[in-house]
Amino acid sequence: MSQTRLANAKRLVVKVGSALVTNNGTGLDLNAIGDWARQIASLRGQGREIILVSSGAVACGVQRLGWGRRPKTVHEKQAAAAVGQAGLVEAYEAAFGKHGVHTAQILLTHDDLADRKRYLNARSTLTTLLALGIVPIINENDTVITDEIKFGDNDTLGALVANLTEADALIILTDQKGLYTADPRKDPNATLIQEAIAGDASLEAMAGGAGSQVGTGGMITKVVAAKRAARSGAHTAIASGHETDPIIRLAAGEAVGTLLVSATPPLAARKQWLADHLQLAGRLILDTGAVDALRAGKSLLPIGVIAAEGEFERGAAVACISPDGHEIARGLSNYGSGEARLIARKTTADIENILGYVDEPEIIHRDNLILS
Repeated sequence: MSQTRLANAKRLVVKVGSALVTNNGTGLDLNAIGDWARQIASLRGQGREIILVSSGAVACGVQRLGWGRRPKTVHEKQAAAAVGQAGLVEAYEAAFGKHGVHTAQILLTHDDLADRKRYLNARSTLTTLLALGIVPIINENDTVITDEIKFGDNDTLGALVANLTEADALIILTDQKGLYTADPRKDPNATLIQEAIAGDASLEAMAGGAGSQVGTGGMITKVVAAKRAARSGAHTAIASGHETDPIIRLAAGEAVGTLLVSATPPLAARKQWLADHLQLAGRLILDTGAVDALRAGKSLLPIGVIAAEGEFERGAAVACISPDGHEIARGLSNYGSGEARLIARKTTADIENILGYVDEPEIIHRDNLILS
């Protein structure tokens, strides 16, 4: 049933890692890029919509600059990305051009998806490009990122793009055959997991370990990305980019690598956006009664708020924290932090007397709230 889902997928996000794009850091692998372009062009001919998330800008820049290893300082990484991104997009445009397909470059930071307006703008741009028959090529904007705004790896970015565009499936191509029960480089008894449920807690333990020297991820980031992609109903396939025609075969429903199945119904678009937030504007500390109310599917009222932490505006995404310090939900606040502090521990009837107006009777409406 899950493999049929991939076979019937109309919109797919394909993510390729740095080790594959740059042939383990030796320079852009033009043969591999050309092969991916051929496969994606073939799927487009079947009426599929494909978005490509490609790592490799920093690694490509390192090679072009003649550096012996990946830099460690932020400014050097950003410089390498600026140099490498030009070569990366040039290579993709040339490869797809041989098949009469145009590409578009989109560079994203977390801020682009954390802000609701920019999130919607990014979504509109991507869906328009797909409607025009163009293959969007997405990478993190490494030339401007800092630790506070970076996605951290393109596996996460691929999952967020799948959520953003409501893709049917995410295909992650790596230099491993898939997810194993243990690290096959260390444990000869490790076996390939052909299919599992995305979000299964045991998978993260199996996927422990760092990525390659070229990339920033590893199998753990792919497992977490699959869990994130599953929130919008997308299955995730993790397979070796060294296989013959892996994209075409996976899209046909063939069992290649590991398939992590989405077992939950897709979230509503606004709640999905909330779930994808990697950073939040502030925190609301709740009492136990409010925690119970949220878990029962109710809205958050001012009387259940003990305190508001951080500075945020009306409409900002905030975390709802239990008395013992755990995030139990997140939502869009109807009031800014200053207002929230004034009406905390007060009844809804008190809001107008305190503020002089009432925007909403709740601090967070249940339609704008998702349990963590």
